[in-house]
Amino acid sequence: MKLIDELNTSYKYVCDNSKNVKINYDKIDNMINQIENSKIDYWLDSNPYGLMDMDIKEIINFLFIYHAVGDYCFWGNPKWEIKTEIGTMDGSYAIMYLILNRFKYNNNFEMSFDEFKDLLKGNVTIPLLEDRYQNLVKMNEFLKSKKKNFYELIKELNIDSELFEYIVNNLDYFKDVSDYDGKEILFYKRAQLLTSDILHVREKKENVKVDYSHLVGCADYKIPQVMRCYGMLEFSDSLKEKVDFKIELAEGSLEEIEIRANTLKAINYIYEKLNKEYSRMDINDFIWLLGQDKSKMIKPYHRTLTKHY
Repeated sequence: MKLIDELNTSYKYVCDNSKNVKINYDKIDNMINQIENSKIDYWLDSNPYGLMDMDIKEIINFLFIYHAVGDYCFWGNPKWEIKTEIGTMDGSYAIMYLILNRFKYNNNFEMSFDEFKDLLKGNVTIPLLEDRYQNLVKMNEFLKSKKKNFYELIKELNIDSELFEYIVNNLDYFKDVSDYDGKEILFYKRAQLLTSDILHVREKKENVKVDYSHLVGCADYKIPQVMRCYGMLEFSDSLKEKVDFKIELAEGSLEEIEIRANTLKAINYIYEKLNKEYSRMDINDFIWLLGQDKSKMIKPYHRTLTKHY
């Protein structure tokens, strides 16, 4: 079985046996109505830095760096944030700001740990700083071994299954697999997001035919937070108490895996109900962008210290 096929099936076992998370399909149907009456945007189109105005080669080489160090785990007490000329920022847009500012004048990211730490300096140390740096080291080693930039390596890969497998087979920091009741469950949030970003950008900038229909969505902490705020996901009393009181869920715990798996099932349900008119990654982006309106995020996200999301 291809890895992408396993990705499309393994989470279903968790959902069938889930004890702490359930899906409210009536609330999801309300979300489907909202999607049908809205414009679905690609998440990077909303970035405030003009990223999509850059050359295609530069965008993809930047995304390769960004997804190595940027798209996971920002929560803390206090939360990591930075001050910029456009205001205080946190999360994915904040680290994107820092990496992109350096990339525009120096796209060589071979640097010492102290240089990297200084690059990501904020009000507090960013979570998992050492892990991020080790990813950067591995990324640079990979590029050196290939003697090409990342865009040159992937520019002929237009199908998600091929690009996804190339990414996860060459870079072990994208591995994202959990054990649930003795069964291996595949998530690969970050590898899927990089795959999706590359194909979306190439589709937009190069006008080439691409296929990202096999990607299943990003099981992170923001998407399920939005789903819970809109009533689409419901938690057991014990899980509700832990999440609402910001008690950390252990990585690989049954509760954490059930949140992630049911997130993917909900995305797939919307995908099927909309007759596959939109890809699951586009549905994913729609829900993620809803979460950027913090006034509507009346319930907290679950907290798991992890390099997977």
